[in-house]
Amino acid sequence: MEQQQPGRIGRRLAAIVAADVAGYSRLMGLDEVGTARTLLEHRKVTDALVAKHGGRLVKTTGDGVLLEFPSVVDAVECAVAVQAVMAERNQAVPEDRRMLFRIGINLGDILIEGDDILGDGVNVAARLEGIAQPGGICVSSSAYEQVRGKVPVDFTDLGEQALKNIARPIRAFEVGLNANAHQTAPLPSSAPRLSIVVLPFANIGGNPKQDYFVDGVTESLTTDLSRISGSFVIAHSTALTFKGKAVDVKQIGRELNVRYVLEGSVQRGGNRVRVNVQLIAAETGNHLWAERFDKPVADLFDMQDEIVSRLANTLNAQLIAVEARRAEQSPNPDSTDLCFQGAAWFNRGRTPEYLAQARGFFERALALDPGNVEALVGTARVNFAIGANLVTDNRIEHLSAAEAAFTKALSLAPNHPMAHCLMGLALINTNRVAQGIAECERALALDRNLAMAHAHIGFAKHYLGRGGETEDHIEQALRLSPRDTVVYVWSAFVGLAKFWQGADAEALDWLRRSLEVNRNYPLAHFYLAAVLAHVGELDEARATAQAGLALNPSFTIHRYRTNTPSNHPAYLAGRERLVEGMRMAGVPEG
Repeated sequence: MEQQQPGRIGRRLAAIVAADVAGYSRLMGLDEVGTARTLLEHRKVTDALVAKHGGRLVKTTGDGVLLEFPSVVDAVECAVAVQAVMAERNQAVPEDRRMLFRIGINLGDILIEGDDILGDGVNVAARLEGIAQPGGICVSSSAYEQVRGKVPVDFTDLGEQALKNIARPIRAFEVGLNANAHQTAPLPSSAPRLSIVVLPFANIGGNPKQDYFVDGVTESLTTDLSRISGSFVIAHSTALTFKGKAVDVKQIGRELNVRYVLEGSVQRGGNRVRVNVQLIAAETGNHLWAERFDKPVADLFDMQDEIVSRLANTLNAQLIAVEARRAEQSPNPDSTDLCFQGAAWFNRGRTPEYLAQARGFFERALALDPGNVEALVGTARVNFAIGANLVTDNRIEHLSAAEAAFTKALSLAPNHPMAHCLMGLALINTNRVAQGIAECERALALDRNLAMAHAHIGFAKHYLGRGGETEDHIEQALRLSPRDTVVYVWSAFVGLAKFWQGADAEALDWLRRSLEVNRNYPLAHFYLAAVLAHVGELDEARATAQAGLALNPSFTIHRYRTNTPSNHPAYLAGRERLVEGMRMAGVPEG
């Protein structure tokens, strides 16, 4: 047998984890000794987690560490646990002093040189760490393929990433830490789902002239949250009994029998007002979500309306996401639990896989409770999305099924704002634009915060050949709900409207913005590819078209051309120009 050559470098496949502290130099500049001591204290905790998950510390580099794990599942579970612990340890720390780790994970071949590891597999992990968000985790596609479905977290596809000094693009995925179920234990069954109390916001500074604004925000938010379907919101008069008192959110949760507590503060300085808000799990005291508004003082009542609308819309999405994560752990989920899970899958994007997962949960919910309006609306939304996003050739069949389900939902709940809004969209997309706009206006009369209704009216104007008006309607939607779960769809529609008007540069900006928000939107890839082709960026256009086909492999130009939502001459003319761009970008003819 041939003997191994002395000094030969060995190889093995391993899961590599690279981590560092975001903004470490800035923290050292603020307090060198304190920062070094804090990092050492954090490392004692995180090193124990690494050992618990079977990892090996390869080396430290100042504020960074390089770890090796025999299993990528262990690596991801460890990273999630580390970020969960860090989130808890940072809760009482001012934002500008928080120590936030960035973590990159790759599964690849490594070179072994003594106790050190080297090679491209290590370099990729280090570069993924560099693009991870502070407090976040980024994994390569090789790691993702081994871990998906094995760890209770969500993944967001970031697409192909050009990483520094890495020869080939690397497809990356962001780990959705909030999906990790072990952080929050289930609340007592007596606490209703979507149950919340809005505590009186604190008036920082104590200016009594500011009290009316602070109280107005609290009261209006209480009213608007009660519009969320299925929510249970403690009355403002009850919440007022806690005004000015030091509160224990766990005790409030027990006293009022709610799952969530919303607290906040308002501070006015000069000509600006700052509003801070936190959503807290009542049983554990864990902070689930936080937001800050910092705006110039103009008309306080207008600003109050805007802040309340934004908070109501964001909280709607946040609460559904939290409830979906809780439902994943239920051994016997009921119809409502299944609806939350269906909504969570639907919110991930418009790929065939995500839509199929969402439909499965909504159909299970309906099987348990045929009269569940939210399940009806959910199945209708999925059918509409399959048809409107051209996931199959049977567009009209799916749109008709969606309209039938919306009709049934409205027969059971005539004042359901979202059902009216989505019925409007179904009508708009089947060449009944005036009726569709009327449904959207009805939805806004029922819920002034329903940003989606403004967006749908913007879509309608585009189909009428009045795309010059689309952006204003979308901007109104974005003002009310800048972090809406479907912002990526709204942005793509402005991009289309701009392209129809010949404003190709603006179209590119909006379409790129759409994919920055959510890359799991195949149509936006095809739209962007077409516009890129028209401006002469053919290489990027072809790559973008391929990215779209990776998400929706059956898409063809024929499917797009034969499934038009409008017969308006101006709309059809622009559509042909888009088809020409798709053809140049290499989208299959079909």
